[in-house]
This record gives sequence, C-alpha cells and structure tokens, in this order.
Amino acid sequence: MKTWRLQLALAVVLTATLASAQTATPEEAETLESQGKLPQAAEIWRTITQQHPNDAAAYASLGVVLSKLQKYPEAASAYREAIKLDAKLPGVQLNLGLAEFKQGDFRAAIEPFRAVLGADPKNPQAQTLLGLSYYGVKEFAEAEKYLKMAAGPDTANTELRQVLAQSCLWAKDYDCAEEEFRRILQTDPESASAHILSGEALDGLGKTSEAIEEFKVAAKIAPREPSVHFGIGFLYWKLHQYEDAEKEFQAELANDPSQAQALAYFGDIEWKNNHPEKALELLNRAVQSRKDIRLAYVDLGVIYTQQKKYDDAVTALQHAVELDPAQADAHYRLGRLYQTLGNTAAAQKELEKVRELHGTADEGLVGKIAPSPPSLNESEGHSPQ
Repeated sequence: MKTWRLQLALAVVLTATLASAQTATPEEAETLESQGKLPQAAEIWRTITQQHPNDAAAYASLGVVLSKLQKYPEAASAYREAIKLDAKLPGVQLNLGLAEFKQGDFRAAIEPFRAVLGADPKNPQAQTLLGLSYYGVKEFAEAEKYLKMAAGPDTANTELRQVLAQSCLWAKDYDCAEEEFRRILQTDPESASAHILSGEALDGLGKTSEAIEEFKVAAKIAPREPSVHFGIGFLYWKLHQYEDAEKEFQAELANDPSQAQALAYFGDIEWKNNHPEKALELLNRAVQSRKDIRLAYVDLGVIYTQQKKYDDAVTALQHAVELDPAQADAHYRLGRLYQTLGNTAAAQKELEKVRELHGTADEGLVGKIAPSPPSLNESEGHSPQ
C-alpha cells in the first residue's frame, strides 16, 4: 500500500514537472526578467533550450540573463552555444566578448570582439573593447592601434585617452604617448597620473630632466600618489644623483613601507655608499615583496660574493640572469664568481655572453610602474527576439 502511494506521488510530481516544462515560453521568461526575477527567468530559458536545443536565440537570451546575474562563465558558455547554431545572430559575439572581459579573461575576449569588427569595421564599441582586451593581455602595440581608432579626435573622454597614452608608452611609441598626455593635460591639468605617465614618456625620449619636472608636478598635486616619489627617485638614480634619489625613495617608503622598487633602489644606493648590511636589509625586503626586480638580485649576488656566501651569490645572480638575459652585468658577475669557484666551463660561458652583449642595455623608467588593469563601464546588449 505504501509503495502504491509513493508511486502515485511520484507520478503526480512528474506530471506537474512536465506540465510546467510544456508551458515554458519566451514570453514568460521575458516577463520574469522585466520583473527583476532573474534566477526564475534563467530557469525558464534553460528549459526552453532543453526543449529546443537548436534555438540559437534561446541560448543567447539565457546568456543575457546569466550575465545580469554576473554568472559570466555560464553566460559565455550559453553564448558559444548560440554562435555554434547561428554565427550571424545579432549581438551575440559582442555579448560573448563582454562576458569574457568581465570575468577578466581578456585573451578569450579578443576573438569575439574581432568578429564584431570584421562585420562592422567602424564599430566604436568593438574598437574600444578590443583595444582594452589587448591592453589586458599586455599586447600594447595592438591595444594602441584599436584604441586610436576608438578615441579619434575626441578629447573629452580622458579615461580612454589615458589608456591609449599608456598603451603608446608601453609599446615604446614615446612620441604618441607624449602627444596623448598633452591632450589629457589640456583637458585635466590637475591629473597626477597623466603627469606621471608623461614623465615616463619624456624619459623614454631621453628627456630625463624634463621627466623629473613632470613627476614633481604630479607629486605636488598628489604627494601620496602611488610610485610618484619612486619615479622621481629612479630618475635621479639614473642621473647618478644618489643623494636626491635617496630622499625620494625615503618619501615613497614613508607612504608605502612595502614598495619593493623603492626598497631595491634605496638598497642599491646603500651598497654604492659602502653600507652592505643596510643594503642587505633593504634588498631582502624588496625581494620578499616581489620576485622580479633584477637589480636587487644583482646587488645581492655582489654582496654575498664579498661575504663569501657563494651558494647564495650564485642563486641570486642566476635569478638576475633569468629575469633579463640581455643585461650583461649579471652575466659578468656570475662569470667572475664561477672563476673564483674554479668552474672554468661555466665561467667561460657567462663571459662569452658578456662579449656578445657588448655592455649593458640602458635602463629606463618604463616598465617600473605597472599599468592599471582595464576597466569597463559597457553594458550588454539585448538578446535577439
């Protein structure tokens, strides 16, 4: 008797579920969406895609609702199903790109944004989004190309122009960067970040003294702006004006005691001033914070060599070489250390590399201050009806 009742109850539930599935319609989903009942709307669209697995528009609509719920990986999956069924469905490639972008997968966003531009080469939204995606994956020359298209002659959009300017800077197109910063500063002369980036561009053009003045303006506007004092200090360090550089690094560390670049370059000055213990303290704090500051490892290698801590010295100098094999100084220091240790073959290999490189590459400020991640204020389009 109990088994019979259980079977009857299951049949009733199954019948109700099937009836509910049979009544799922796009109109019902759209009504729920308009009422702000997004989870319920998503379930209706899921049901519709199960009932009609070849309905590209249903998958696209499901993607829109999931994106509004900020379930971007699921939304991207729904958009991809829609594209498989109908690659020309309006708006879906753009929405797919946005879903990938919003979850920080800039590489995956590039393909759909390129598809949008392929269909409409003058689409300013797609130009902007594609440029920002390339910026996000640090392909700055490509970012510059598309952001230039998007920005055009419009000087009012200072946020876009600043990303364009930074792309030019990191692509080492310094003339472009300087021109863009000039435009930004005409609109917003009190932009500390624009003065900082302008200073980086001037340094890239070999105008280091002018770059210092730009950084000083930024420091006056916003003395606690991240890396502003480090930038001034680095430029003084580059000019071998170590006393002035030290003051700026101390000012940066007063704002942020863990600023790794300031610690490293301050440590380098202490080493140059023959204060190895103070240098070691600063350099070790720098590498504990960041593992990619080449100068810190070179200096550590030299100091450890002087202290006859040869294993530590080899490890530090090898890491410096790995970070930038094109810099001759680390190869030279490592080669001389191998000679001291009697490792003739390894020493010869490193010193031959020094001869190939013909000295050390010039060190500039570009690359020391990291670009900000791209931001997005775009909203997604509606699904096709």
